[in-house]
Amino acid sequence: MASTKEPKYAVEVREGDFELRLYGTHAVAETQVTGDWSDAGNEGFRRLAGYIFGKNRGRSKIAMTAPVAQAASLRDGQEGLKIPMTAPVAQRREGGMWTVAFTMPEGETPATLPQPDDPRVVLRELPPERVAVVRFSGRWTVDNMKKHEDSLRQWVSARQLHVVGQPEVNRYDPPFKPWFLRRNEIWLRLADDVRAVSSP
Repeated sequence: MASTKEPKYAVEVREGDFELRLYGTHAVAETQVTGDWSDAGNEGFRRLAGYIFGKNRGRSKIAMTAPVAQAASLRDGQEGLKIPMTAPVAQRREGGMWTVAFTMPEGETPATLPQPDDPRVVLRELPPERVAVVRFSGRWTVDNMKKHEDSLRQWVSARQLHVVGQPEVNRYDPPFKPWFLRRNEIWLRLADDVRAVSSP
C-alpha cells in the first residue's frame, strides 16, 4: 500500500511523531467482523479487497482520470469493476465487533461508487473530522499498538483535547514489507468543538 493514494489532510500541529490533522469529507467501504484483532483484520481485509477487485455492481460510465476507477467496457452495467487501492486500512473496535475500512478514491461518494455484491460491505461518507495521530513502525502486535495509543493519549491529555469514540489503527503497508519499514498510525478522533491547540 506504500505507493497508493491516501486522503488529503491539513496538519494543524506537528510535534515529533505526533500530529493534529484535519480531514475533509471522504467515502469509505467498511465491514464489521468478530474475533481477535488479527483474525478480524484479515477477514475484513479479504471482504473489502474482494469489493475493490470486482465483487460489485459496475457502472456503465467511469471517469478515466487517475486514480479514479477504470474498467473494461460494460455491456449492461452489471459487471464488476476494479477500484484503485488507497491507504490506510483502518481498524477499530465498536462494542463486540471490529470495523475494518478502506478509504475510497478522492471524489467518490456512496452514490457514485458501485454497490458491493457482499451485503456485509457497506459504503459510507465520513464528515470532516479532526484527529490526533501518532506515527510508528514495527510489528502489528497488540502490545505495540497499545504502547503507542497510551503515548498518544498522554499527548492529547496534556493539550486538554477531548477524544470521542474508539482508537483506530491505520496500516499503510502490506504484510510482506519488513516490520521496521512499516508505516503505522494510531488515530484518536477529537470533539467537533476543538478549534485550536497549544503546547502545554
